[in-house]
Amino acid sequence: MRLRILGGLELTSTDRTIVPDVTRQTRFVLACLALAGPKGLTRSELCALFWPDRPSAQARNSLRQGLAAIRKHLPPAGDDAGALTLHSDLEVVRLSAAPGAVDVHTFHDGAKAEDRSLQIAAAQAWLGEPLAGLELPESVEQFLSSHRRSLTEQALKLAERLSMADATDREALDAAQTLAQHLLTQIPAAEEAHRALMRVHLQRGRPNSVLRQFERCKQALRDELQTEPDTETRRIMEIIHISDGVDDTAEPRVGQDRPAKINHTPIRQRPHPSVAVMPFDNLGDTSDEYFADGVVEEITAALSRIRDFFVIARQSAFTFKGRFVDVKEVGRDLGVAYVVEGTVRRGGDRLRISVQLVDAATRNQLWSDRFEGETGEIFDFQDRIAAQVAGALKPAIRQAEIDAARRKPPASLEAYDLVMRAFPKLWGQNASAIGEAIPILQEAVRADSNYGRAQTLLGWCHALRVTYLWSPNPDDEIDAARRAVDKALGLIDDDPTALTAAGAVTGLCGDQEGASALIERALALDPNNAWAWTRWGWVAIYRGEAELAAQRFENAMKLSPLDPFAFNTRMGKAAALARMGRFGAAAAIAKDETKRHPDVTWAYRQLASWAAIAGDLPTARSAARTLLAAQPDFTIQRFLSVPAFRDMAEYLDRMAQGLRDAGLPEG
Repeated sequence: MRLRILGGLELTSTDRTIVPDVTRQTRFVLACLALAGPKGLTRSELCALFWPDRPSAQARNSLRQGLAAIRKHLPPAGDDAGALTLHSDLEVVRLSAAPGAVDVHTFHDGAKAEDRSLQIAAAQAWLGEPLAGLELPESVEQFLSSHRRSLTEQALKLAERLSMADATDREALDAAQTLAQHLLTQIPAAEEAHRALMRVHLQRGRPNSVLRQFERCKQALRDELQTEPDTETRRIMEIIHISDGVDDTAEPRVGQDRPAKINHTPIRQRPHPSVAVMPFDNLGDTSDEYFADGVVEEITAALSRIRDFFVIARQSAFTFKGRFVDVKEVGRDLGVAYVVEGTVRRGGDRLRISVQLVDAATRNQLWSDRFEGETGEIFDFQDRIAAQVAGALKPAIRQAEIDAARRKPPASLEAYDLVMRAFPKLWGQNASAIGEAIPILQEAVRADSNYGRAQTLLGWCHALRVTYLWSPNPDDEIDAARRAVDKALGLIDDDPTALTAAGAVTGLCGDQEGASALIERALALDPNNAWAWTRWGWVAIYRGEAELAAQRFENAMKLSPLDPFAFNTRMGKAAALARMGRFGAAAAIAKDETKRHPDVTWAYRQLASWAAIAGDLPTARSAARTLLAAQPDFTIQRFLSVPAFRDMAEYLDRMAQGLRDAGLPEG
């Protein structure tokens, strides 16, 4: 069994599959014990962390039950070469593990070691600070704060140590580069990480990349800390004898043309976000240049299929190949708001590609990731990278556009900006948020009556109010939803987002065949549209095609794992498990999601029913109480009347009985 807590939280078996039915609190307890190391935590400390509001005797009883649950999931000693083992006495609880079983142990041991292989293993273990991105109890957050600071400091020092490796030590330099990039995603103004990347580029003979990283470092330090790079960072610049500014007069290489000035449209006046995919830096042999160019071509093509973006043609972006250009200049010359940059490296039979999205106006990094594959699958690897990058960039750019719309004064907002302002409320998926989104989208429709996306998203809001029982007049809401889609049809043939929204409305109104047709059209235009895959998964749920639904939800999660709407996808995966009869597993996911997103009140009705069917009545009744507090008028009869459920009779009967057992009113 393996425990990963750096950059998130994951408990897996030796074959890397997620260990099922382990509660969120159990994983948190394991994580805290892993961080405590050999000295462990006292029972009093654990009670204060996880049951701070309970009397001492009750908290200790809860702890005993929690430890028993942990032992139930851990394999017997000797059964697993990487086994986790829990040790406890009357006072102290400790977690021990074989080498490699706990990532934070691998990191901590390697970060202080002199052995280069252990240092590299430590760098590879770092995916972010402990339990990053998780909502935690305040007491656990306080416990983590000192550990996070200490571990991050060790990671910064390790990145610098590895970056000082000899140029022939490719593995160490690769590890330094990846570690530094992870750290900059977490802390954009971490000068040590910028400096490590500068050294790596210097060792590999890439002065332009050194300059580019130095410029990013300067900008981040000014923006975040109102300071300048220190002497050690500037000394790296002195080594390569170039100034700390961008030399716009530098001649391009022989055979390279200067980029054409093609910026005819002001960046923020384009109808969609504008993106340029720059030539990637080839960090391997010159013979690998064709592969680096091929990756860029595939990513450009994949992004071009996303009609949400205006993507600069490859030929224009490649006029910059072979010379350093600041991203601000790229933005000005190509008229784009965002720039995609990357590096490609082949090492033995492995390929490594690092990609990042940068705001051209501010030089701020908005997203980054690394991808690895085998050289034997080089062309499949190109396709997979292109799909994953396109799927990940979409929410990153959308969030940047939302932030830009928020900064605009109300008087200057156009239909596109209004839709961007509505998006976060659509993700809220609660009655209040959707109620706030509707007038914003109505204003967008008034601003541009031919803006089909605004119409379909408005229709989706009305359909949600019916599906989640938020409206006293469901028939009027259904009529409004259908009218909005009818007005949009003919205006959205090239807009996958609008087609997906139209499909969602159609499905929620009870027509799954029509919904599937619209969503298939969306995916034909943009095969990497995570939201379309999610909505297609829900269509399969309503049709009773559980296995197919699970595949579609899995595809959505692979394409956009950090999407702000990912909770809906995970609830879809839970619904697929429920339709397969795996109600306990479905309830575990729903319980986790309600803790992460307590305002998403509709999830409590699924949790109440699934938990009751699985025999967990305390959880079911707690969910029912929460649901009734948010929706006092909820009844099982109203739930059964939802149009989307009309072809699910047998499954609905079982759901209804679960709701009754949870204590929800009949009618």
